[in-house]
Amino acid sequence: MNQESDAGSAAFEEREQIVAAGEAVDREHKPMMSTAQILLMNFGFFGIQYSFGMQQTAVNPVYQYLGADPDSLPLLNLAGPITGLLIQPMIGALSDRTWSDRWGRRKPYFIIGAIGCAICLFLFPFVTAVWMAVLLLWLLDASNNTAMEPYRAFIADKLPNNQLAKGFLAQSFFTGLGITLANFSLSFFRLILDGATEAGIPYWVFGAFMVGSVCAIASVLVSVLTTDELPPTPEEKAELERLRAEGGGLGAVGRFLKNIGVAIIEMPVGLRKLALVYLFQWYAMNVYWQYVAIAIGSGAFGLDTTQADYAQTTAYDNAVALAGRLNGTYNIVTFLVAFALAALARRHGAKWVHAVSLWCATVGLLILPHLTSEIPMYATMIGLGIAWASIMGVPYIMAVRMIPREKYGVYMGIINMMIVVPQLLQTLSFGWIYQHLLGDDPENAVMLAGILLGLGGIAMLWIREPRPELDPKPIAA
Repeated sequence: MNQESDAGSAAFEEREQIVAAGEAVDREHKPMMSTAQILLMNFGFFGIQYSFGMQQTAVNPVYQYLGADPDSLPLLNLAGPITGLLIQPMIGALSDRTWSDRWGRRKPYFIIGAIGCAICLFLFPFVTAVWMAVLLLWLLDASNNTAMEPYRAFIADKLPNNQLAKGFLAQSFFTGLGITLANFSLSFFRLILDGATEAGIPYWVFGAFMVGSVCAIASVLVSVLTTDELPPTPEEKAELERLRAEGGGLGAVGRFLKNIGVAIIEMPVGLRKLALVYLFQWYAMNVYWQYVAIAIGSGAFGLDTTQADYAQTTAYDNAVALAGRLNGTYNIVTFLVAFALAALARRHGAKWVHAVSLWCATVGLLILPHLTSEIPMYATMIGLGIAWASIMGVPYIMAVRMIPREKYGVYMGIINMMIVVPQLLQTLSFGWIYQHLLGDDPENAVMLAGILLGLGGIAMLWIREPRPELDPKPIAA
């Protein structure tokens, strides 16, 4: 009995020492941030996600205005998964090794990526051929990934443990806001701009891309100018000096790749299980974004996608505009529920919140293709909006508790690989699936997306969630 008591006392004292050490680190390096500071820190996500919103809603219609077939859409979107697969882990590893007293660790990558986004968005509506649009999409997606990848690590660097949920769900809030503006801007400019270029791209598309160009750079500058990065600890400084002493060139690239490989090999079991959830949810979202417009056109406007000139019809224009409004609606839901999900995750666990959120989307996407009037369609977007808020924030709450602080950047890059690999698989496989298993029917494609999200929710239950009560408790600055 005494031995058990002594062992329990020793375990308690050891745990208290660990928590106290964590609190000391947070007192020195991670003061509490106000809600306003957290929002300013994440404001750059607004412009980055506007850019992603244009990719989701406007790029595929541009392809089709230029004469692309529905079967070719997955391959034409190959830029997203490939650039994410190559760029995000590299940027994550590089940002872990970066420190400038003037610019910080993550900020240089925000700025470079935002400048690239702004340029590509400005140029996109001027394309006159599919190959030009494909090239610009590659450059745009590379810029988006350069800006977005360090943002996850930025949150983990800056916020104490008990504010991580609020930080990541603030990104979900701005994700919803940015993509909402992107989607509704298409409908707005369609009301005030008529005509089209000789290549067949309507002038109303121009307005949406131009607004995105301004938002991309302006919002990132707000975050960069209002939020300082925390200086590295003495241990991190020593590691940075060691890495700088190793030199650059091809050897440095090789070391980066080796470190990424080692991190993958040493990946915590929970992250490996999370990869299965990501496989289902990101394959599904890619399918939805590519086919929602023509699914709506087929079900509500009688669009016949087997006709060669279907993209030049009024039915297709109406479907694209309605898809923009629907996507805007689910993103409104996203920024309305983002902070509520943070509270629910703290109370009931991130695992269950994410699983239930994905199941909400399943219900909506199974119903959407069967609707022929606009008003009920908006109701189906509630579930997708809840799921999208969770997708963009809740899994990261769990992931950050699984990985060491000094490897936040590289592991956030690897997590983003878990996003782009399913997207890559979708681009390579779904053309065949669409033709041979779904009967060239876009309505079936959207329903399949719903089923896959449901399977992702089931897979989420397989993960053993880290215990949040073991996190150190930071104090106010």
